[in-house]
Amino acid sequence: MNPNHTPKAVGRDYPSGRLAAALTTAFHHQDPDVRASARARAEAWTRVVEGMGDGTLTIGSRTPVRGLPAWVTPEVAHGGFATGAAAAGGPLRPHEEELAARHGLPADRRAVHAHLLTEEGLAELTALLDSGEYALDLPEQGAMLTVAWLLRAKDTDAALRILAAIEPFTDRLCFTPRPAPRQDTPAGTVFRDTVDDVRRPLGERAGRTGTRARAQQEALAVWNPFADRVLAHWLETVADGRVDTRRPGGWTGRGRTLLEEYARLAAEHTLCAKHRKPKENLAILLTALREAVEGSGPSPRGRGLLQHAVDSMIRKRGLPGSDRHTALRREQAEHAARPTHDVLSRVLLDRLAPLPSGSGITDTDAVLRPTTRAEGVPGTWPIPAPLRAIVLRASVGTPDELVERGVIPSAEVLASVIPALTAEAETAAVADPALSRLLRAHHRAFRNRRSLLLLNLQHQVREHELPWIRATDGHRRRGNARAAAVRDLLPRLGATLLTHFPGTLVPNPMVSALNGLARGVEGAPPFLEELAADIFMGRFSPKFPLVAALAAELTEGSPYARYYAIDGAEVLVAAEEERATTRRSSTPFADLCRRRAGNARSGVAGNGMVIEQAQILTTHNLAALVSVGARPRHGWAEAARRAYTVAEAGVARLPRVALPLGHVRNAAFAWRQCLFFLSLCPEKERWEVLGWMEERLDRVPRTARERLTPVLGGLRQVLEYGTLVEREPESARRFLGWSCGGHWMLGQRR
Repeated sequence: MNPNHTPKAVGRDYPSGRLAAALTTAFHHQDPDVRASARARAEAWTRVVEGMGDGTLTIGSRTPVRGLPAWVTPEVAHGGFATGAAAAGGPLRPHEEELAARHGLPADRRAVHAHLLTEEGLAELTALLDSGEYALDLPEQGAMLTVAWLLRAKDTDAALRILAAIEPFTDRLCFTPRPAPRQDTPAGTVFRDTVDDVRRPLGERAGRTGTRARAQQEALAVWNPFADRVLAHWLETVADGRVDTRRPGGWTGRGRTLLEEYARLAAEHTLCAKHRKPKENLAILLTALREAVEGSGPSPRGRGLLQHAVDSMIRKRGLPGSDRHTALRREQAEHAARPTHDVLSRVLLDRLAPLPSGSGITDTDAVLRPTTRAEGVPGTWPIPAPLRAIVLRASVGTPDELVERGVIPSAEVLASVIPALTAEAETAAVADPALSRLLRAHHRAFRNRRSLLLLNLQHQVREHELPWIRATDGHRRRGNARAAAVRDLLPRLGATLLTHFPGTLVPNPMVSALNGLARGVEGAPPFLEELAADIFMGRFSPKFPLVAALAAELTEGSPYARYYAIDGAEVLVAAEEERATTRRSSTPFADLCRRRAGNARSGVAGNGMVIEQAQILTTHNLAALVSVGARPRHGWAEAARRAYTVAEAGVARLPRVALPLGHVRNAAFAWRQCLFFLSLCPEKERWEVLGWMEERLDRVPRTARERLTPVLGGLRQVLEYGTLVEREPESARRFLGWSCGGHWMLGQRR
């Protein structure tokens, strides 16, 4: 890598490739919904490619769209590419159209904006502020509410500064809040989906006819009992195991009655068609019966088919009336009486109807209770698991509770719900309830803003940079309330991450939220984003060596430091030199990472090796979380075990995946976190955990065992001798995720 090389712009290869993929899907996929989604993506990527070509887009800049300031929320495609559109732009939203129609205004954003500045418009905004009955889908929608609050607070100058900033865009962007039921949930709780979000999938299920389920019910309730009666009728003719050997008196007349009943049932019950298939047992019995009633009896071939059908029905279920047969039919009858998912979805929709659409569900037990006859369902039935899972996505609880319910399955999903908690901390110093509600709503909307692809160590736009948030700064500082709230929240969030997702890197949205909280709190460390190897420019921001120094002090002499051959003094020197350096092409910390990566050559893999060394030296946020008091609730040894199982699972998948390098990297990251947790354990627990890992080797596939044996051998070497020497690679290896020219775990030579 040449550290002096700085790419001037991002190339068009990536967006062009995404455009081609979207177009292929849009034209060739069988599902019309998938084709429609792909067409929308293709349109977005077309704007990206064209904007990069004509210069209206500067990908890599925090102001990527010509003519739009940084505070405007851009529409962002996959990978952080701005499309050139503003997220708050486009046609009028339904609530804007409704406001314009209600006041007889032109369907024009500038007219709507002008109305909001009238006495009547400001009164409407003030009423929304006090009631809290609004929602902000985008940060821009909080601008006019903030103006109304500032005017009421007699801060006219601040209000005018906001208006001056947004005025050039009032014809293009939506600055109007969306009326919505007030969201009130207990402090310290979150929810993943709103009640309205849950209603949509339930509505889809309620609208389905449930043909397959109803056909199954028809088979159980109608055709199985009828088939039993036809079988019993033929069993009257059995002698010495042979069917149709004798025919008791009245048998033919009763057979004719059964055939008439079949004709009536077939006309009334049309969902299940199995009885119409000639090779099915019931159809064979009925054909033979018809031949017996209408003629001399089944043909020789028909008699053979009849005998086989009778024997197979008895062998499968037992004789009609036997204990086995009776128990089976009783179970099937209960299943047939069970209401289908479309019926139960309508019951759930009725239960959700009184709840606020924009909030979560505080009492899911009441919504998910068994059905009653009063709800139009015959009998008392539990809500099935697939429908329960939909409702639970809107359940309100602490992050730990939602993880335990399966609502939050990953650190990425956890990052998506914590804005409600960070908003509480951010507004802890706000005395006015209306402003506090506004800032909380704005914080949640801002956290949904997608990150841009940035170059030259630029940082994402921060919430306090938005004109209307900056204007409230003087009204939300009161004592140390915010700092105290942050100091309470940071370790709780960290504990949730370490407890439930110990084998996963802290995702960038969570890093952004943690940094937002830590801002302005004395002693709070910075948190580090995961860097992209394909756009890495050879430098790290100043917070990397700062966190590396923190990690070096925490891990000095530990198995973690010895496994990765970390010289704590060398790290501290690099961090100290970093503060004094004026170089821009590279820095002492970047030089250290590059040396540790073996001066890897330029390219994505080489960049990845350098970034991985930075993650090793900083522990990628683990030391920072520990420094704010975060601890896994089940202890460090259990966190190490859980992180190891993630690494083990990643290695076990390698023979079955098409692109294995990503799995190798993820396994190496989980292994690194396992080592960090292990280093915080007492020595006795370290050996116990290593023994547990080695015992698991006997239970994994052979290929995984061959890959993991040298990894555990390297750890054993460190615990026994204090160092790792890779003299015999088959017995001891240092497991890293990135490598130039092949990876040993994939059987590739470097």
